[in-house]
Amino acid sequence: MNEYRLVEGCRHGDARAQRALFEVHAGPMLMLCRRYLQQEVRAEEALLSGFEKFFRTIDRFVYTAEGSVAPWLRKIMVNECLLVLRQKNMFIVRDELREEVAGDEDAVAKMGADEILKVISAMPEGYRTVFNLYVIEGYTHGEIAAMLELSEGTSKSQLAKAKNFLQKELRKRGVVYG
Repeated sequence: MNEYRLVEGCRHGDARAQRALFEVHAGPMLMLCRRYLQQEVRAEEALLSGFEKFFRTIDRFVYTAEGSVAPWLRKIMVNECLLVLRQKNMFIVRDELREEVAGDEDAVAKMGADEILKVISAMPEGYRTVFNLYVIEGYTHGEIAAMLELSEGTSKSQLAKAKNFLQKELRKRGVVYG
């Protein structure tokens, strides 16, 4: 069944269509949630809550011929993860990583996806969240500041600290030298 029919089935409360749509998108959306939420249980809760919101608000979704529900789902999942982080007061800025380190642009190419995810997951949550929003999701510092209820300067600082953290971790793993 194509995605358009699945969406239409979901609009009419068809449990089979909901399950099929969930099965298509759950894997990538769980990976997204894991980038924000270190604990597997929290990532899974955000995923399920995000899908519940998606199905509850599916009438607002406008399906286009070239469109997919993935971008809309991604936005819902990011917002769910941010909600979890805000509720847990996870945005504590740590000053322990101030060292400036020059980057090796080929470093990430030398690593597998699992290893990259482990390095990102090892970041403090504030760093990881801003890093994910800026680098992976493509939000601006102004948008991040509004979403996380912090200043643009803090967003920029968190990103710089995330990059420094990554440099340090990559050095430890022997991927970046210097």
